[in-house]
Amino acid sequence: MKPRKIPMRTCVVSGEKLEKRELLRIVKSKEGEVFIDLTGKKNGRGAYIKKDLSILEKAKKSNALGRKLECEIPVELYDEIKKIIEKN
Repeated sequence: MKPRKIPMRTCVVSGEKLEKRELLRIVKSKEGEVFIDLTGKKNGRGAYIKKDLSILEKAKKSNALGRKLECEIPVELYDEIKKIIEKN
């Protein structure tokens, strides 16, 4: 039996290639709404960030998510991401 393919994605902050389950997907919908996609299947432009608080701080400082998604990222979204990372 053939081994199952593991989906790999790149973190927009660190540039690391990691398994999809080790990353959080942030999505910008066609309406311009930005939200966290825990399922990894919602429609819209997606950007992946590693589930690591130091990476999240770098993302805030460098505005990597904002540049990738081509929009302003609200501070509340960063707080939500932080809560999700702390749970895991």
